[in-house]
Amino acid sequence: MSFSCQSAKLRAFAIGLLFIVTVIPVTAQDRERDEKADAVISKAVSFLGGDKYLNVTSQLGRGRFSVIRDGAVISFQAFHDVIVFPDKERTEFKSGKTRTVQTNIGGSGWIYDGDMETIKEQTEAQIESFKRGLRVSLDNLLRGSWRKEASLAYVGRRPSTLGRRNDVVRLTYEDGLVVEFEFAADDGAPQKAIYKRTNSEGEETVEEDRYAQFVDTGGIRSPFIIDRFTNGSHTSRINYQSVEYNGRFPDSTFAKPADLKEMKKSFKL
Repeated sequence: MSFSCQSAKLRAFAIGLLFIVTVIPVTAQDRERDEKADAVISKAVSFLGGDKYLNVTSQLGRGRFSVIRDGAVISFQAFHDVIVFPDKERTEFKSGKTRTVQTNIGGSGWIYDGDMETIKEQTEAQIESFKRGLRVSLDNLLRGSWRKEASLAYVGRRPSTLGRRNDVVRLTYEDGLVVEFEFAADDGAPQKAIYKRTNSEGEETVEEDRYAQFVDTGGIRSPFIIDRFTNGSHTSRINYQSVEYNGRFPDSTFAKPADLKEMKKSFKL
């Protein structure tokens, strides 16, 4: 064997050795971070009801949605919301005598506009907004629906209120969407979900959902208050009055009505 061949082998061996020395510790750190992230999620699932929470197939929520500006409620609507996991949702809003219905089934959706009395297909932007909402949701994280399109890592702990601290995990999707979730370090109660979105003009907005007032319904806990903050300002509140689980909802619940008469027969509020 020539000297040049031996030299090439030595260089390859040296590069391989350097790769082993530098990569193994990083991999070990990543594994440790993943184990911590899994532990945080397990604690949160336990707080919310364990297997009872994980086995939920549908959810019916009723309550009030409020729009907030400068710390004051400027408008509110009653809502009736049906979710069939993982990707079906129908929400009816009522303000006075006016109703709005928004329904999504995976990559499609329709809207009933009570002011105009029209039923129309959702725009591409509206459907994408719904899909994003699924990806940044607490249920999506805790039930593991993200696993084929994102990676999870433990970030560390952040200060919370009254001397408490939150464990933080980060979900990073293949397309660059990043969501951070915070959970109370002591009992695993979900606290926040934070992510950034960019509008059509390229302006970046920070969205933050804060969870509060957890209520036990048949062994399953859920936050009855969800506050939305946009760029640090309080913009809306979802306040549930009741939540029911595992009801049966036929496909007709989500089907687009043929006409206004059929639409009005389907109202729940």
